[in-house]
Amino acid sequence: MKNLPPIKQDFEVKFTYNLHFTSNMFSSTNLLLKSIFETYKNTAVKCLVVIDDGVANSHPNLENTINAYCNHHSKQIALQKIVVLPGGEKAKVDKDSVNKVLEAIDNYNICRHSFVIVIGGGALIDMVGFAAATAHRGVKLIRIPTTVLSQNDAAVGVKNGVNYFGKKNFLGSFATPYAIINDFDFLQTLEQRDWIAGIAEAIKVALIKDADFFDFLEANALQMADRQMEPMAQQIYRCAELHMNHIAKGGDPFESGSSRPLDFGHWAAHKLEQMTNYKLRHGEAVAMGIALDVTYAFLLGLISESILNRILNVLSQIGFNLQLPITSNTEIEELITGIEEFREHLGGQLTITLINAIGSKYDVNEIDISLMKKAIKIRQQALVIS
Repeated sequence: MKNLPPIKQDFEVKFTYNLHFTSNMFSSTNLLLKSIFETYKNTAVKCLVVIDDGVANSHPNLENTINAYCNHHSKQIALQKIVVLPGGEKAKVDKDSVNKVLEAIDNYNICRHSFVIVIGGGALIDMVGFAAATAHRGVKLIRIPTTVLSQNDAAVGVKNGVNYFGKKNFLGSFATPYAIINDFDFLQTLEQRDWIAGIAEAIKVALIKDADFFDFLEANALQMADRQMEPMAQQIYRCAELHMNHIAKGGDPFESGSSRPLDFGHWAAHKLEQMTNYKLRHGEAVAMGIALDVTYAFLLGLISESILNRILNVLSQIGFNLQLPITSNTEIEELITGIEEFREHLGGQLTITLINAIGSKYDVNEIDISLMKKAIKIRQQALVIS
């Protein structure tokens, strides 16, 4: 029998979601969440709420407030259950967490016409998003990020995932949220490490895309470190905008290719998180990864010493420790293996994003290992090169 010709099928699907900004979103007079449910359907819609335990501890009346809000708007929101789960990287490495979300979706009959609402940091949002994306092949998700990192980066995109086999985001999905709500009130209770950690992602995206934004971050570094909300809110807004624009207009929203400029500084960050058993915050590791990669870019001759020191000084003013937690040649070799692991994560050809100017990305497809080791040794000790 002869081979039959292939049947080719082309189709396009438009994805749309909104990132909202508000404060005190569970006040009965704040109609934002109610309106999101109302826009979807003019009858009560079932929902399951999952809360990061760190958020629940910092806001001890949150569950009562959510219950009161849903009762007040019961014509639009039919709250089924509130589940509190561990946040932080534990959310992504503990298999029980995913199972508990899936069990709650099953037990409370959360279907494709229902909502899962997740309130927490980026790790919990990643995990709950993965569970929601796989249950019934996709349950609608509303993300309410509560950290700077998740509000300006981790929660505004289309990726979900959990760690597996000791590898960051080994299991995951691409699934757009129904909506994202940034409530600035949640940031007020962050400890200083979490307050500044997310700014690393803003520096990252500014360095590869927007020199004017980097100027803003440089001018406001000390104010943000001092917990001034106005520059922090502006940083979050612009950082989120740049990330979302890249997803929509970068030509590769589901990362089919090998170039991922938004992962600038991340090959080392992912490995450093793993090597420190996730004692480093993701943003802290990204700051170290950026410092390492711009040092390497300087050694390659891509950027000047003045640009390098300018970047390192901004990171330092915000409060990042840029000294790599590397104490031996064995650990240097272990960190270097992160390059190959990053290639595996990307798939295909190795592509590492560097910069050749502030606001200008520069992709390379190979790394000079001896030069990278030199950069690592510099970052073990020094803040700036003089």
